[in-house]
Amino acid sequence: MEHRQVVERFIEAHFPAAAIAVVAGSTARGTRTSTSDIDLLLIGEDVFTGSRFRADPSGEDRQSLAGGFEFEDEFLEVFAYTPKGYEEWAGRGLAQFRPVIVHMLVEGVEVRGGAALAELRMQWARALAAGPVVDAHAVDLRRYIITDQLDDLRDSSDPLERQVVAGLLFERIAELMLLVERRWIGAGKYLPRRLRELSVERADALAQPLLARDFETFATRVERELDLAGGRVQAGFVR
Repeated sequence: MEHRQVVERFIEAHFPAAAIAVVAGSTARGTRTSTSDIDLLLIGEDVFTGSRFRADPSGEDRQSLAGGFEFEDEFLEVFAYTPKGYEEWAGRGLAQFRPVIVHMLVEGVEVRGGAALAELRMQWARALAAGPVVDAHAVDLRRYIITDQLDDLRDSSDPLERQVVAGLLFERIAELMLLVERRWIGAGKYLPRRLRELSVERADALAQPLLARDFETFATRVERELDLAGGRVQAGFVR
């Protein structure tokens, strides 16, 4: 793995007691660019021992930390947890359908961990493989919001309004498409990546008119995906 030695020196300098260390993101995949950071997940009962971050702002022993660090001309995005802290934050990610730190754990490259990491990966890999479970009301709420935004897109003649609404619509419909197929969603650049993993053809059908600012065609294709997910929701829906 590229930059492994830098990561190991960083851990020794700032989190020497970390039992598990995993590098994720573009560094793990070997697809770094000139502006890429290093995504680093750290876990351990004593992960904050010997670190200047041992206490949280209230003075209590810290259970979690997420922050950015400059080190040897690199920028590291660090996620550090005690086992209890990881369990809590990973659970939150699953509940919000965006299990970022679970993907990091399961899919990243090992720096430290051995048998303990393998056991933890096995546990959380099962949760990832199961996929999200979204209740019917939550799906209907998403359909309701998309229906409203579709009408806004078609009714508006202001170019800026249409651009903004179309961007929001892409996010909303992509999330709905993924969730009804029991797929995890993602934020930012990870949302189109997750959508392409589901279906390159369906992702491109939405992306092409959006990028061309052909909002009429885009709206038609959003409506098609909405129909596949159950159709429009308006009158009678109660949040």
